[in-house]
Amino acid sequence: MTITQLTTFLKIAEHGNFSAAANSLGYAQSTVTMQIKQLEEELGTELFDRLGKTVSLTAAGRRLLVYAEKMLQLEREILADVPAGDEPTGTIKLGISESFCYNRFPKLLLEYTKIYPRVDLQLSFINHDTFPDLLKKGALDLVYTLNPLIERVDLKLLYKKQESLGFFVSPKHPFAEKQQISEKDLENIPLLLTSHNCNFRHMLIDALTKAGVRPRIALETSSKEILKQFAINELGVAFMPEMVAEEECRSGKLVRLTWQGTPFNIYSQVFVHKDKHINKAIKDLLHFAGFGDMIG
Repeated sequence: MTITQLTTFLKIAEHGNFSAAANSLGYAQSTVTMQIKQLEEELGTELFDRLGKTVSLTAAGRRLLVYAEKMLQLEREILADVPAGDEPTGTIKLGISESFCYNRFPKLLLEYTKIYPRVDLQLSFINHDTFPDLLKKGALDLVYTLNPLIERVDLKLLYKKQESLGFFVSPKHPFAEKQQISEKDLENIPLLLTSHNCNFRHMLIDALTKAGVRPRIALETSSKEILKQFAINELGVAFMPEMVAEEECRSGKLVRLTWQGTPFNIYSQVFVHKDKHINKAIKDLLHFAGFGDMIG
């Protein structure tokens, strides 16, 4: 079997369709069909159940999926580690929380790609519930997340820094003149919150519930930009990471309220899978981003 065949196999498993996989890879469908036929003949088993135009993995296909993902991850590590020279090379698949993309991190990544042009840096936004599995499968190499402290035996924590959640309003909002607020002040106040599956939202709702305050949710959205715009237009109190609203606070469009209620402990955290080999490209990215002091 070849890396090319395994790549094709993974694409078909991802798309559930030979034609879509062929389009994604830039192959003719006959090429994809031939590669899978050769792979099935070598392994002596069918890898897909053909159900009209769609396909699904057989039991053997599901077993191969685990190994194929590991093989492609090893290939990336070989390409990143083995070539001669001090300049890092290869692909880094970085999963990142959206909140980091409102401040200097995008500029930092742009600087990194200019200095290290032989590194292919691929970014994707992550979900707290799914990123550990993506690290395990090799779909991600590295995760930079903003969350309550995560402690899992299958993850290796490379860096953490305490961050801040805050309440933000328009300077014209009545709360802007208050010295401080707590849970009781939010009774009957329109709240602008992150989406239903977000840990920030859960932390606030839990704090309000324990204080006997029934939340009045005016907006739920995964977009921090929308939260800010609603707050700027006096449509409620936005609850979100401080780093997201730094520019609006500097320009006077938003005011951060002084919170005297339950503390909300969140951290920026960098993870790899516990078995992940941290190659030169990843090490250099971590040092470049200021995370290097925590690397073992």
